[in-house]
Amino acid sequence: MAHLVIFDFPSTGPFGAEAAAAYDGLARDIAAEDGLVWKVWTEDAAANTAGGVYLFTDRDVADRYIAKHTERLGSFGITDITTARHDVNDGLSSVTHAVLASRA
Repeated sequence: MAHLVIFDFPSTGPFGAEAAAAYDGLARDIAAEDGLVWKVWTEDAAANTAGGVYLFTDRDVADRYIAKHTERLGSFGITDITTARHDVNDGLSSVTHAVLASRA
């Protein structure tokens, strides 16, 4: 069963195009993560937060990634990380137009 993970943490930037340039290497590393279907990068410059919404193939893969990414964020000095996680109901999600498969 697909598993959705949401990361949110304090951030003073960069945001927007500057973030896209600064984090391109990180994005490519995350894209190669085993079991990742997709990631949406999130940011709110006014609230000084950033994060992401991830879809993984299953809960075990998501658990491994949460541990890895939490450690990585910590190495950047990022604390106060919040995560939320949810199993995905594929049937209902497809009715409401969710794209749950990779673009491969």
